[in-house]
Amino acid sequence: MEFIHKPVLLNECIKGLNIKENGIYVDGTLGGAGHSIEILKRLSPKGMLIGIDRDEEALLAAKKRLSDYKNVKYIHGNHDNIKEILLELGIEKVDGILLDLGVSSYQLDEEKRGFSYMSDALLDMRMNQKQKLTAGDVVNTYSIQELERILLTYGEERFAKQIATNIDKQRKIHKIETTNELVDIIKKSIPLSKQNNGHPAKRTFQAIRIEVNNEIEPLFKTIKDSIEVLKPTGRLCVITFHSLEDRSVKKAFTEEEGICTCPKDLPYCVCGCKSEGRVVNKKPIVATEEEQKENSRSKSAKLRIFERS
Repeated sequence: MEFIHKPVLLNECIKGLNIKENGIYVDGTLGGAGHSIEILKRLSPKGMLIGIDRDEEALLAAKKRLSDYKNVKYIHGNHDNIKEILLELGIEKVDGILLDLGVSSYQLDEEKRGFSYMSDALLDMRMNQKQKLTAGDVVNTYSIQELERILLTYGEERFAKQIATNIDKQRKIHKIETTNELVDIIKKSIPLSKQNNGHPAKRTFQAIRIEVNNEIEPLFKTIKDSIEVLKPTGRLCVITFHSLEDRSVKKAFTEEEGICTCPKDLPYCVCGCKSEGRVVNKKPIVATEEEQKENSRSKSAKLRIFERS
């Protein structure tokens, strides 16, 4: 399958990055290069794009799509390690960073990857296929308590206990190997009357995917690290797709902006507040109605932008 990526909030991201033609920009989630190609169109040959992705198939597809551009560095890695990646490249600061979080359209559509509850495949869900932990490992080896915690925390699944219990019952009979097997267990765990708000497996699959790829735990630090490596007036644009991601980004932005907690009647600050910049948009930017109609995956997208001082 061709790695096709319809970039979400494309115009808003390009505007938010405030691109300088000779600048250095990082796409920390390169994917199908939908955002990156628009960044490159605005860069001179003296500018540079650094494309990072943990999915090697994405990198290969991006190299093909961006083959006309010579000012691109491709990195097989994780945006959580952005400081280390830039250090290895001998780059101290950059002019802008884009993070388009979550699973890509290609990963969802490529059945063999096991991300989707709409097709049958082995339980995989690894963004980096060289890592060991798979969705099958989570489903078959985590305790009932661990499964329940993951489903509650990462999926906000109200029937987490029933699903975890029924997973345990089934795996004692035989190993749960495919997405369809897991979907069947989930459907049997949720009352039919409660299955009318989207696909019943959506929250569970999201939760397991987040656990497999460790998407939430390092995110707060990643945002702070990204701001640290920005040049003055450099910008960080982050697209999130669910509340857990958005909360981490919002919290990191708030801390980096620095809010003085001193009483207003004090003549000067004594709380030690230090600001690294400003939040550009106090409310997250969301997709237009037109984009939501054209690309259903944009419906839950939120864009937050930070500018380094």
